[in-house]
Amino acid sequence: MAVEVAKEEQPVKVQVLSKTHVKPKKPLGRRECQLVTFDLPYLAFYYNQKLLIYKGGHQDFDNIVEKLKDGLGVVLQDFYQLAGKLGKDEDGVFRVEYDDDMGGVEVVAAVAEEIETADLMEEEGSAKLKELLPYNAILNLEGLHRPLLAVQLTKLRDGLAMGCAFNHAILDGTSTWHFMSSWAEICRGSSTISVPPFLERTKARNTRVKINLELPSDAPQNGTSANGDLTKSDPPLREKIFRFSESAIDQIKSELNASSSDGSKPFSTFQSLSTHVWRAVTRARPLKPEDYTAFTVFADCRKRVDPPMPESYFGNLIQAIFTVTAAGLLSANPPKFAAMMIQKAIDMHDSKVIDGRNEEWERDPRIFQFKDAGVNCVAVGSSPRFKVYEVDFGWGKPESVRSGSNNKFDGMVYLYPGKSGGRSIDVEISLEANTMENLEKDKEFLMEA
Repeated sequence: MAVEVAKEEQPVKVQVLSKTHVKPKKPLGRRECQLVTFDLPYLAFYYNQKLLIYKGGHQDFDNIVEKLKDGLGVVLQDFYQLAGKLGKDEDGVFRVEYDDDMGGVEVVAAVAEEIETADLMEEEGSAKLKELLPYNAILNLEGLHRPLLAVQLTKLRDGLAMGCAFNHAILDGTSTWHFMSSWAEICRGSSTISVPPFLERTKARNTRVKINLELPSDAPQNGTSANGDLTKSDPPLREKIFRFSESAIDQIKSELNASSSDGSKPFSTFQSLSTHVWRAVTRARPLKPEDYTAFTVFADCRKRVDPPMPESYFGNLIQAIFTVTAAGLLSANPPKFAAMMIQKAIDMHDSKVIDGRNEEWERDPRIFQFKDAGVNCVAVGSSPRFKVYEVDFGWGKPESVRSGSNNKFDGMVYLYPGKSGGRSIDVEISLEANTMENLEKDKEFLMEA
């Protein structure tokens, strides 16, 4: 794997052309849906940002924007919660509220014609990307007063950038990409979506949790934090995508499993790649042998809860699974040591553990900050199973899919399927600058001889 020399990034100059709001095409009346224990901890996260970069779509930009808005109006008939707002009742129980009189989804049309799609492929970080995404540093709790989904469509010199900001308190990654693929399906000409969302959150957890949480007076403005944690004194982060080919993934997995000749359960692709990344990032950090390091995965629990929920369940149905050890132990032992810890933690996370975690949280609700993934952590979100490169609105598949800067911290990792297809995986990592520099020199991590 070749490492590109980092370039000094300049923000994109974006001119806003219009801002509109899109509602479901048909009136639906008043709808309410209680947020459940799986949703509530994320109220103090930021909006979850995704950026899809397309070649083409710029030649007929105005008509394409209208086509996308028309398709959005159709798909929102099923995914109407995204057109609503957060609300709470007199007891302090949060919910999603929808009414035909509400504002709907915010859609911004913009232009940045000095930028080509190739410019956005080459950048390692997100300074250039930031202006292409809506709702930077906006807390999910602000969904009490803002749309729950904002979309920015930016015309590039040779393409189109689609930046989306989803309120993370109402949906996870599985639901995000279900919505995106359904929207694309409508825009390609289908009159209905193939898989409607399952909207009954209380089937997964039906406990009314009262939370005394108000939007702070010092809510994020211009990139500062409501809790004061994201200040200019924080070490600067670098963000970079490392692309692992199908052969590299197969090699990581086969070498790890070759060490298990005792008939034990084989390690999955996810467990193998996670082990590879956790060990490498730990090597790259200036840690003492006795320092703890944590691996965290935000695991999909749709098939783990009892009764299981359908893949189309719309909402958050994830829980963080933690594994902790000393940095010295992680480095001194063979990779199988870390892989077995990750595998065991994931396998043990069954319906009883999930229910126990929920009950514990309901007794003493704790609103997470996005950095609460553990000390010296590697935290994995997203999934290479998400078909992000299949989101085709009618003029082709994305050239690149990226995460915005929201909810990123030292050690945050997003996994996406590789653009080259097959079993290739893109690993998007945010690290302190010195740690990233060390990682870029790590031949073992880069799969170099």
